[in-house]
Amino acid sequence: MSTLIDRRRALAPDPAALGEGRMTALSSQARGRGAGVNMSGRFEAYTRSLFDDGWQGLEDLPAFKTTVFEEKPKSIITRNDSPDVGFDQSINPYRGCEHGCSYCYARPAHAYMGLSPGLDFESKLFAKPEAAKLLRAELLAKGYVPRTIALGANTDAYQPVERERRITRALLEVMAEFNHPVGIVTKSALVTRDIDILAPMAKKGLVKVAVSVTSLDARLARAMEPRAATPAKRLAAIEQLSAAGIPTVVMVAPIIPAVNDAEIEAILAAAKTAGAQEAGYVMLRLPHEVKDVFKDWLQNTMPERAAKVMSLVKSASGGKEYDNAFGIRQTGTGPYAWTIGRRFELSCQRLGLNCRKLKLDTGQFRRPPQPGDQLSLL
Repeated sequence: MSTLIDRRRALAPDPAALGEGRMTALSSQARGRGAGVNMSGRFEAYTRSLFDDGWQGLEDLPAFKTTVFEEKPKSIITRNDSPDVGFDQSINPYRGCEHGCSYCYARPAHAYMGLSPGLDFESKLFAKPEAAKLLRAELLAKGYVPRTIALGANTDAYQPVERERRITRALLEVMAEFNHPVGIVTKSALVTRDIDILAPMAKKGLVKVAVSVTSLDARLARAMEPRAATPAKRLAAIEQLSAAGIPTVVMVAPIIPAVNDAEIEAILAAAKTAGAQEAGYVMLRLPHEVKDVFKDWLQNTMPERAAKVMSLVKSASGGKEYDNAFGIRQTGTGPYAWTIGRRFELSCQRLGLNCRKLKLDTGQFRRPPQPGDQLSLL
């Protein structure tokens, strides 16, 4: 625990700037955000909450504005050995995500920074401006073995702050230089900005882009993912990427029982029409504080359906709100989860999705000549 605390103290900015310590938020503060709560992280010694002392003090609380802090890690490639994740290397150019998805499984990571997985996660962001420099150094290391890098596994690499920071683009420039394979997952149409880099990489079999489409209903999408691209723009992004020769995947993720599960077939059909060649899905995951954020959102957004949603969630998780067992956490278990999986599989077969899954090429990786390198005689 002491190591964790020291790390948080080193990474987190001044607590006064963070405005930490607010358990809940007034509706005016959280307007345009996904979370309606700002609970203390699970590593905090105290739980704090707002209360009205009779002097209208709550009315003076400021709105949650997006603040971006800079982080300078010593390395940029994160490695994992999870057997049910399709990659073992990833890069997250940012911490936190302004898209504000109420269900985001990455929210608990903000607790490691001494921040709330609630509103802090989507309003207190961390950018890694030296990411491309760190990546170059790691790829140049003699012992490095090339394996596909997932870009944005715990954050969206194309969230709004990327328009100004351009950290993701800088990372792609390095990967293109080294012929390094990369897989991208995003909810943002901003990914089309980098077609000039992605298209040449695609010709070499070095990239594929997955676009997450959770609903075709713009109103529902806005409620679930308030600052992500609209469904129409995501489908348009798939179309533009596909037209440029970039392999595209549609992710129906997450599938939320009694919320967007009825749209599986329609989403897949729309994505296929737009040019997607592959598809995947993930059931709703509610680890740690995510369950509190999501249940609060559910109660505020669709109270008449909340009990049914959570009942189905539990039925797909062995009677629990979340089962983190490998092989189960992504697809669930039980009759309801089986039905979802079968519907998805049959729809993909009918549409011709997943007929061939592209495996990115690691064999073309090369280290470009660097200043001071000894010339080869051969």
